[in-house]
Amino acid sequence: MSQPRIPVHALRLLSGASLLLACASGAKDSAPSRAEAAAIADTLRATVRDAYDLSKGDVVRRMMAVYPASGRVISATGGRISTSRDSLQLAIAAFWDGVGQFMVDPTWTWGTMEVDVLSRDAAVMSARYTVPHWTDAGRPHVIGGVWTTVWSRGPGGWHVIHEHLSDLPRPAAERLEATMPRRDSVSTASHGAAAHPRD
Repeated sequence: MSQPRIPVHALRLLSGASLLLACASGAKDSAPSRAEAAAIADTLRATVRDAYDLSKGDVVRRMMAVYPASGRVISATGGRISTSRDSLQLAIAAFWDGVGQFMVDPTWTWGTMEVDVLSRDAAVMSARYTVPHWTDAGRPHVIGGVWTTVWSRGPGGWHVIHEHLSDLPRPAAERLEATMPRRDSVSTASHGAAAHPRD
Protein backbone atom coordinates (compact mmCIF):
# COMPACT_ATOMS: atom_id res chain seq x y z
CA MET A 1 0.00 0.00 0.00
CA SER A 2 1.51 3.38 -0.99
CA GLN A 3 2.18 6.04 1.60
CA PRO A 4 0.01 9.20 1.42
CA ARG A 5 1.79 12.06 -0.33
CA ILE A 6 2.16 15.40 1.44
CA PRO A 7 1.44 18.34 -0.86
CA VAL A 8 4.50 20.41 -1.81
CA HIS A 9 3.01 23.62 -0.40
CA ALA A 10 2.48 21.87 2.94
CA LEU A 11 6.10 20.75 2.98
CA ARG A 12 7.17 24.35 2.35
CA LEU A 13 5.00 25.58 5.21
CA LEU A 14 6.41 22.95 7.55
CA SER A 15 9.96 23.80 6.50
CA GLY A 16 9.36 27.52 7.08
CA ALA A 17 7.79 26.88 10.47
CA SER A 18 10.73 24.70 11.48
CA LEU A 19 13.16 27.43 10.45
CA LEU A 20 11.26 30.04 12.46
CA LEU A 21 11.19 27.79 15.50
CA ALA A 22 14.93 27.13 15.18
CA CYS A 23 15.66 30.87 14.94
CA ALA A 24 13.42 31.65 17.90
CA SER A 25 15.07 28.91 19.92
CA GLY A 26 18.54 30.21 19.02
CA ALA A 27 17.61 33.78 19.93
CA LYS A 28 16.19 32.60 23.23
CA ASP A 29 19.33 30.63 24.00
CA SER A 30 21.57 33.65 23.24
CA ALA A 31 19.51 36.13 25.26
CA PRO A 32 21.12 37.12 28.56
CA SER A 33 19.46 36.23 31.82
CA ARG A 34 18.04 39.00 33.97
CA ALA A 35 21.14 38.88 36.17
CA GLU A 36 23.45 38.99 33.15
CA ALA A 37 21.56 41.95 31.67
CA ALA A 38 21.77 43.83 34.97
CA ALA A 39 25.52 43.16 35.17
CA ILE A 40 26.04 44.41 31.60
CA ALA A 41 24.03 47.57 32.32
CA ASP A 42 26.07 48.21 35.47
CA THR A 43 29.30 47.73 33.50
CA LEU A 44 28.28 50.27 30.87
CA ARG A 45 27.21 52.84 33.46
CA ALA A 46 30.49 52.44 35.35
CA THR A 47 32.50 52.67 32.11
CA VAL A 48 30.83 55.95 31.16
CA ARG A 49 31.16 57.51 34.62
CA ASP A 50 34.84 56.65 34.70
CA ALA A 51 35.51 57.96 31.17
CA TYR A 52 33.87 61.32 31.93
CA ASP A 53 35.35 61.87 35.39
CA LEU A 54 36.99 65.26 34.81
CA SER A 55 38.97 65.01 38.04
CA LYS A 56 41.20 62.25 36.66
CA GLY A 57 42.96 64.22 33.93
CA ASP A 58 43.93 63.22 30.36
CA VAL A 59 40.35 64.00 29.44
CA VAL A 60 40.42 63.41 25.67
CA ARG A 61 42.10 60.03 26.01
CA ARG A 62 39.63 58.95 28.70
CA MET A 63 36.61 60.03 26.62
CA MET A 64 37.96 58.26 23.54
CA ALA A 65 38.44 55.04 25.53
CA VAL A 66 34.72 54.23 25.18
CA TYR A 67 35.12 53.85 21.39
CA PRO A 68 36.82 50.98 19.54
CA ALA A 69 40.51 51.46 18.75
CA SER A 70 39.83 51.28 15.01
CA GLY A 71 37.04 50.92 12.52
CA ARG A 72 33.81 52.74 11.81
CA VAL A 73 32.15 54.88 14.51
CA ILE A 74 28.98 56.83 13.68
CA SER A 75 28.51 60.08 15.61
CA ALA A 76 25.60 62.48 15.06
CA THR A 77 25.52 65.88 16.75
CA GLY A 78 24.81 69.48 15.92
CA GLY A 79 23.22 68.55 12.59
CA ARG A 80 26.35 66.73 11.42
CA ILE A 81 27.36 63.08 11.06
CA SER A 82 30.90 61.72 11.24
CA THR A 83 31.82 58.14 10.46
CA SER A 84 35.40 57.65 11.63
CA ARG A 85 37.18 57.46 14.95
CA ASP A 86 39.71 60.05 13.81
CA SER A 87 37.07 62.69 13.04
CA LEU A 88 35.36 61.97 16.36
CA GLN A 89 38.63 62.42 18.23
CA LEU A 90 39.25 65.73 16.45
CA ALA A 91 35.81 66.96 17.56
CA ILE A 92 36.31 65.91 21.18
CA ALA A 93 39.80 67.41 21.29
CA ALA A 94 38.49 70.65 19.75
CA PHE A 95 35.79 70.87 22.42
CA TRP A 96 38.23 70.28 25.25
CA ASP A 97 41.01 72.52 23.91
CA GLY A 98 38.66 75.35 22.94
CA VAL A 99 36.11 75.27 25.75
CA GLY A 100 36.41 72.44 28.26
CA GLN A 101 39.84 73.25 29.69
CA PHE A 102 38.74 76.82 30.44
CA MET A 103 35.77 75.81 32.57
CA VAL A 104 36.25 76.65 36.24
CA ASP A 105 35.52 73.73 38.61
CA PRO A 106 33.46 71.69 36.11
CA THR A 107 31.67 68.56 37.28
CA TRP A 108 30.33 66.10 34.73
CA THR A 109 27.08 65.03 36.35
CA TRP A 110 25.08 62.07 35.10
CA GLY A 111 21.33 61.84 35.49
CA THR A 112 19.15 58.99 34.31
CA MET A 113 21.00 56.22 32.46
CA GLU A 114 18.52 53.98 30.67
CA VAL A 115 20.13 50.78 29.35
CA ASP A 116 18.45 48.16 27.18
CA VAL A 117 20.55 45.01 26.85
CA LEU A 118 19.74 43.48 23.46
CA SER A 119 22.02 40.45 23.72
CA ARG A 120 25.17 39.36 25.49
CA ASP A 121 27.14 41.47 23.01
CA ALA A 122 24.88 44.45 22.23
CA ALA A 123 23.17 47.18 24.23
CA VAL A 124 21.67 50.65 23.88
CA MET A 125 21.96 53.42 26.46
CA SER A 126 20.38 56.87 26.71
CA ALA A 127 21.93 59.02 29.43
CA ARG A 128 21.22 62.56 30.63
CA TYR A 129 24.16 64.72 31.67
CA THR A 130 24.96 68.24 32.78
CA VAL A 131 28.29 69.97 33.27
CA PRO A 132 27.85 72.83 35.76
CA HIS A 133 30.87 75.15 35.99
CA TRP A 134 31.86 78.81 36.17
CA THR A 135 33.31 81.12 33.55
CA ASP A 136 36.52 83.07 34.10
CA ALA A 137 34.32 86.04 35.03
CA GLY A 138 32.75 84.02 37.84
CA ARG A 139 29.38 83.51 36.12
CA PRO A 140 27.57 80.17 36.50
CA HIS A 141 27.30 78.25 33.27
CA VAL A 142 25.80 74.84 32.39
CA ILE A 143 25.99 72.67 29.30
CA GLY A 144 24.35 69.29 28.98
CA GLY A 145 22.01 67.09 27.02
CA VAL A 146 21.17 63.46 26.30
CA TRP A 147 23.69 61.00 24.88
CA THR A 148 22.25 57.92 23.14
CA THR A 149 24.73 55.18 22.36
CA VAL A 150 24.82 51.74 20.74
CA TRP A 151 27.35 49.44 22.39
CA SER A 152 29.00 46.31 21.03
CA ARG A 153 31.16 43.84 22.92
CA GLY A 154 34.21 42.48 21.10
CA PRO A 155 37.62 41.10 22.05
CA GLY A 156 38.55 44.46 23.58
CA GLY A 157 35.42 44.72 25.70
CA TRP A 158 32.41 47.05 25.39
CA HIS A 159 32.63 50.03 23.02
CA VAL A 160 30.34 52.64 21.49
CA ILE A 161 29.85 52.12 17.75
CA HIS A 162 26.99 54.57 17.14
CA GLU A 163 25.95 57.69 19.06
CA HIS A 164 23.67 60.70 18.97
CA LEU A 165 23.88 63.78 21.20
CA SER A 166 21.05 66.24 21.77
CA ASP A 167 21.63 69.56 23.52
CA LEU A 168 20.03 70.69 26.76
CA PRO A 169 17.71 73.57 25.75
CA ARG A 170 19.17 76.92 26.77
CA PRO A 171 16.17 77.88 28.98
CA ALA A 172 16.64 74.67 30.96
CA ALA A 173 20.35 75.39 31.35
CA GLU A 174 19.57 78.91 32.56
CA ARG A 175 17.23 77.55 35.24
CA LEU A 176 20.09 75.40 36.55
CA GLU A 177 22.49 78.33 36.40
CA ALA A 178 20.08 80.37 38.53
CA THR A 179 20.60 77.87 41.37
CA MET A 180 24.39 78.30 41.32
CA PRO A 181 26.15 81.10 43.26
CA ARG A 182 28.22 83.66 41.46
CA ARG A 183 31.94 83.49 42.20
CA ASP A 184 34.84 85.89 42.18
CA SER A 185 36.52 86.29 38.81
CA VAL A 186 39.38 83.94 38.13
CA SER A 187 42.50 84.67 36.17
CA THR A 188 42.40 82.29 33.22
CA ALA A 189 41.96 82.35 29.47
CA SER A 190 38.62 83.27 27.97
CA HIS A 191 35.93 80.70 28.64
CA GLY A 192 34.40 81.02 25.20
CA ALA A 193 30.78 80.88 24.14
CA ALA A 194 28.30 78.25 25.21
CA ALA A 195 29.10 75.10 23.32
CA HIS A 196 28.00 71.54 22.90
CA PRO A 197 30.72 69.01 23.78
CA ARG A 198 31.06 68.03 20.10
CA ASP A 199 30.54 71.44 18.40
